[in-house]
Amino acid sequence: MDRYFFQHSPVQFNNRGYPSLWMLLALFVFTPFAQAITEDEQNNIDVFKSVSPAVVFVTNNTLVRDPYSFGLSTQPQGAGTGFVWNKKGYIVTNFHVVDGARRLTITLADQSHWDAQVIGLAPEKDIAVLKIDAPRRLLTPIDIGDSADLQVGRKVLAIGNPFGLDTTLTVGVVSALGREIQAPNQRTIRNVIQTDAAINPGNSGGPLLNSDGELIGVNAAIYSPSGASAGIGFAIPVNTVKKIVPELIEHGRLVRPILGVELAPSHWARQSNVKGVPILRVSPRGPADKAGLQGIQRNRWGTVVLGDIIIGVDNNPIRNYDDLLSVLESHQPGDDIVLQVIRNGEGIEKELTLAAP
Repeated sequence: MDRYFFQHSPVQFNNRGYPSLWMLLALFVFTPFAQAITEDEQNNIDVFKSVSPAVVFVTNNTLVRDPYSFGLSTQPQGAGTGFVWNKKGYIVTNFHVVDGARRLTITLADQSHWDAQVIGLAPEKDIAVLKIDAPRRLLTPIDIGDSADLQVGRKVLAIGNPFGLDTTLTVGVVSALGREIQAPNQRTIRNVIQTDAAINPGNSGGPLLNSDGELIGVNAAIYSPSGASAGIGFAIPVNTVKKIVPELIEHGRLVRPILGVELAPSHWARQSNVKGVPILRVSPRGPADKAGLQGIQRNRWGTVVLGDIIIGVDNNPIRNYDDLLSVLESHQPGDDIVLQVIRNGEGIEKELTLAAP
């Protein structure tokens, strides 16, 4: 050890000018050491540093009329999180974050503010796509992963803006897969990821990441009586998002194929003790008409007689309108399907080709 250091430090020396053994031991025991960063902690740090520039703050503004002057002013009515989809300025967030907004503002990682335009909305999946005209150098797209590789127990990280506190990191695991939650328009979102990573109000629309910093889900909701994180959060899987976002950019909405029918209220089927979706009427020259499906009819005495009741598509059970829409969303126009229907109390099958809306 350096003799100069010890001779100029406030320790006692022996008669040879070197520190005693006891003083060396005291220095060793009481000198503070920097705590080593674990491999897992370093991974958290690396993911946060690489992904946080892609995470944005979404401010939902509405118009408020002054009760005295009757003048209009813009005031924030809510905030959430989003992330940069690509260098063209597309931003992905939750539908419920932007619902009802008269003006939307995106705050990037460099704290610059940009007015956002709504490009597409999918309330049935709680996804929205916005666009800002920011320079490409300010836009850091997020890397897209694969939610099919997820397993219960895998580590996940969430970055968001809970309670208005920007770029906050929380860490957890995949708690369950294949969950169902209710969308803002009361549709059912299926195959949802459940996680114990804290997802508080304001985290909505933010990315759920794997340990490689790849997007595996979009944080959507929490289950909590108090409104704060209780260890049960939900995220829409990225494989669903990958299908939705291009459609929203191109069409502004989800484009699902059609059967060419008008559906009757589900309770009509329940009156016949059948779980399914009854057909009210069939569109002329549509797929259902070509397949020979039948709608509501009247018999010779004027009594309304139920037509075909859809109870399955490709042997997937159809219990209600929501089930039917979910199955159709997994297909494209031109796909061939087999409908299982009830007609006059008997089950039959009909093949048809789905059409574009």
